[in-house]
Order: sequence, then structure tokens, then C-alpha cells
Amino acid sequence: MSLAIICVVMTVGSIDYLTILESQSTYPLFLALFPIAGILILSCVAETGRPPKDLMEAESELVSGHMTEYSGVAFAFFFLAEYSMKLFKGIFITVLLFGCANPLPFVF
Repeated sequence: MSLAIICVVMTVGSIDYLTILESQSTYPLFLALFPIAGILILSCVAETGRPPKDLMEAESELVSGHMTEYSGVAFAFFFLAEYSMKLFKGIFITVLLFGCANPLPFVF
């Protein structure tokens, strides 16, 4: 994932996300860096730990893993962190590759 992000930064020539957005005003980087975009999207999906990329947990840990020991507020915080990371990665990919300054227009 880091190498894909570095390819985007080297293509634009800046690490500032506003500069990355301005450079995509006429031509999105997704079209220019199609293989890199695929690698970045697949690596973000794999890092979330959801099916079909949920092999971070062994079969024995599915029943007696760390999530079975938590309940209530602690369990809610773990799931809040997991789903907020998915939201962040979606916004990050949208800004980095598709050039959208407001990826969630219905929220902001």
C-alpha cells in the first residue's frame, strides 16, 4: 500500500493532498495509474480483515479470540475503530485517485 501511495506522490510531485486534488482537476490519476489504483484498492480491502481477506485470524481464534472476551462498551469501541478505519480508507482512496475534494457530499 505504501508503494502505491509513493507512486501517486511521485506522479504529482507533491505530498500535499490539496496539490494532489488540484492536479486531478482535468484528468484523474485513476486513469493514468490504473494498475497502481488496483493495488491500492485491493490492499486497503485486505487490510480491513473482512471476507474474503479475513485470514488474519486462525480457525482456533474465531471461537476463542480476543473479541469473545469483550462485551458492552469495549466491544463497541473495537467495532467503532474497525468501521471508522474503513471509512477513512475509502475517503483516502477517493481523494488520492479520483480527485474528489468532497467524497461525502451528503455528510459535509
